[in-house]
Parts: sequence; C-alpha cells; structure tokens
Amino acid sequence: MARTRLAGAARVARWADAALGPGRAGAAGDGKATLSAATAERAAAELGLSVAQVRAEWDTARLAGLVEVHGDNARPGWRLRAWDRDDSAVLRGWVALFDAWSLACPEPEGHEAAAVAEVVSAMPQVLSFLQLSAGPVPEDQLLDLLHQRVTELRTERCEVPYGPEPDSRAAAPYGIEPDPAFPASERGPALPTAAWGPASPAAAPGPAPSATATTSTAPAPAGVPAAPRPGPVREAGPVGEDGAVGGASLAPLLDWALRALASVGALTYGGGQATLTPLGSWAVWVKLEQICVAAQSPAGNIEQAAEDMLRGCAQLRPNAARAEYRAWLAARPVGSAVTELLDAARGEDALLRGLAFEALRVVGAPAEPDVRSVLDEPALRPYALLWLAEHDGIDPEDAHEVLTRDEATWLWVDTAAAVADHGEAPMLVRHLESAVQPTVPALLDEVRAVGHPRTVQVLVALAAAHPDPALAKAVRRAAFQVHTGGS
Repeated sequence: MARTRLAGAARVARWADAALGPGRAGAAGDGKATLSAATAERAAAELGLSVAQVRAEWDTARLAGLVEVHGDNARPGWRLRAWDRDDSAVLRGWVALFDAWSLACPEPEGHEAAAVAEVVSAMPQVLSFLQLSAGPVPEDQLLDLLHQRVTELRTERCEVPYGPEPDSRAAAPYGIEPDPAFPASERGPALPTAAWGPASPAAAPGPAPSATATTSTAPAPAGVPAAPRPGPVREAGPVGEDGAVGGASLAPLLDWALRALASVGALTYGGGQATLTPLGSWAVWVKLEQICVAAQSPAGNIEQAAEDMLRGCAQLRPNAARAEYRAWLAARPVGSAVTELLDAARGEDALLRGLAFEALRVVGAPAEPDVRSVLDEPALRPYALLWLAEHDGIDPEDAHEVLTRDEATWLWVDTAAAVADHGEAPMLVRHLESAVQPTVPALLDEVRAVGHPRTVQVLVALAAAHPDPALAKAVRRAAFQVHTGGS
C-alpha cells in the first residue's frame, strides 16, 4: 500500500534525478522548494501528466523524503536510493508523509492560525478513536470528540498555578468533581493526545506491514498517558450545537483535516463518515506503541542526554540495552537523536563510542547519511564502516573484513581503551586474541604505527594485567617507546 501511494511521487523523483542530475539548477525556482514552471512543464510532457499532477507528486516526494531541495538545487533522498531494495524505506517515506498531513491540503480560509493549530494538536485524539473503533465512525461523532479535546486543551492552558492552591472542585474541568464512589480504575483509560513524534518502524517494537501488501488492524495498547502541548493562555469558550468552540466553528476544520488525511492515504472519508485504512491504522498503532515504550523506559534514562543515557546502559545486558535505546529514540525526533549519538561518540570515552553505534543500529536506515558523513573522522571511521557493512546486509561476523589493517588495529586499540577504563584485567588479556595480527610483536609494531591517542595507556594496562612476565616486559618496552617517540 505504501508503494502504491508513493508510486507517482517516486516516478517524478526518479525523473528529476535523471533529467536534472545531482546539484543541477532548475528544480526550484523560488528557493522555497516549489517546482519551477519550466521544469514542471518539461516533466509533464515527458511523463505524460498534467502540470498540476507533476506539482502534486513533487510536493508528495518532498514530504516523503524522496527528494531533498536545497535552494534551487534538488537531489534524491536516501529513501529514493533505497526504494527498490528496502521496504522499510518505503514505509518510512509514507510515515513522513503521514506526519506532514497538515501540509498536504491548503488550510481553509477565514480561520485563525491558532484555531488551526488547536485542531492539528487535537487530531491524534481523533485518530486514536478511529483506530480503537476499527471501522467507520460518523463525522458528527468525530466532531463531538474534536470539540471535547479542543476545550480540554484550552482549559488545561488556563490552569496557571499562581497564588493559593485552588479548590479541587474549581480545578476540575467544567467545574465537575469526579464521583469518589466511581474509582478511576473503572473509568477507562484516557485516549492518547498530541504527544506524537515521527513514527519509525525501526524504533517501534510492533510489527510493520509489508510495503506492498495490505495489513490488518492491530489493537492499540492501553494506558497511554496524555500529554497536551502547551500554548497561549486563553479563555475556554463554550461548545455550541453548530460545532463551535468559543464562537468559532470547528466543522470546516475537521472536514479539512479529514480530507488532508485521506489525501495521504491514512483514511477514507465520504458519506458523512471516516474509516482508517489498514496503513493508517498501522501508523497510529506504531505511534501509540512508541508512546508506551517511552513511558515504560526500564532503566529510567528516557529524559537523559545521549551521553548519560549510554552510560546508564553500559551495565545492562544487550537485550535490555536495546530496549532502552528504543525507548530513548521513541521520545525524540530521529534526526536530533542521531546527531546526539554521534556527538557522544566523538568524546574521549571509547566505551561510549561503541555504545553509540550500537544505538545507531537500532535507528537503522534513517541514520545512514549521518553515519556515512563521519567516514572522514579517524576515531569514528572503523565504527562507521562496520555499521554500513551490516546495514548493507553483510553478516556481523564477516563485517570486519571491510576494514583495512590500520583501521582494524585502531579499532583494537580503541576497544582495549574501553576495556581498560571500564572492564577487568582478565578481559583485557583476552582482548589480545581478537587482534588481526598473528603475533604479539607484530601487534605491538602496528599499534605503535597507527598513532591512537590512548596507545600508551592501553599498553601500560595490558602489561600490568598479563600474567606472562616476558610478554609483559615487551609490552612495557613498547609503551615506553611510544611515550618517548623512540623506535
């Protein structure tokens, strides 16, 4: 379904890649990523489409990440490059389009920007209800739910904790205090709200559908916490019979939102009712799963910076660490998470370097451009080469073969530095067996040659840990030679 929905956009993107070429001018004539008139007409003539169709598919390609536009230059995105070999790239492209649904159709005229923003913030509640309903829902029912959610958002923004603590009855929404005889456990879970970040099949533990096949509706997890977005303080107006909150009708805005979501393939809309498509139901389920994963972070590192999170995962078993990585990634945009992880990898702690790339393995394909961009950094190059090899399908046991002798030796020293700082002496001795060199003298010669900044500390620690006095003496001599610059 994702391939079908994005097929036209991929066709236009491939045309642009072939006809314009990387870095050639002419894609965007106004610096705003809008297809220039001459290019649109040329594409329409060569593809057998109308100019309007070309422009629509171009916009879809941009929103789905199939093309990237920088000023007047266009280039293919990584999802287009991976289109033929990676179904998950196609799914991620569609999820990016789904996340940008509010840009898919022009906003209705005559409505304040604040009202539109409120509806966009409230739509996750509507989508969650559609997912839980697992079938057609009348538009009137969705409008009632939208009224309720917008009113709740406005009411919550009005609750400013200044002055004395308010009376509990006054603080309750609509001035109604919950009945103590009706326990909270029997009221049912609150539906999730606008606390959605970009969905990522790699970050979510749930099953992803095939990019080419129809999927079935999956049940949504219960107990998802609500987390409304903050906004400007305003008075919460009454809900009217004509679909108005505070005097402004929400019916046209709901119609706009449902049409926009239908245009990206998330739902079907017509005849006074809306139904999630299997693809839309899956996307909502993935987002709910991400919220649950983030809320159930087992080690409590979800709010930590990348470096602190990695330190917190250092003592966890691999499966537990990966669960923590997934939770941490689910709570933030993929792009900023990858940047944080690479910044942590650039630090002096070799252990964090290795853990950062383990976390990047959980990210998967979206991290590929950033990982590829650090290949020129000596400290990160061996890790990046291994990551890219595994990403391309090479067995992890054979991935080391992509490294040169110097790169493998650098990685050996870096790993030894992590063991020396955080492990035990026997582990450092066992690390000798992982070297690519056949003998210890050969290893010492090449270790001295690669110029790793931690070489002296690693050799000193290895000499102190090794039980063989003769070998320990040779290692200490090598450390001294590196320290003094001798040969």
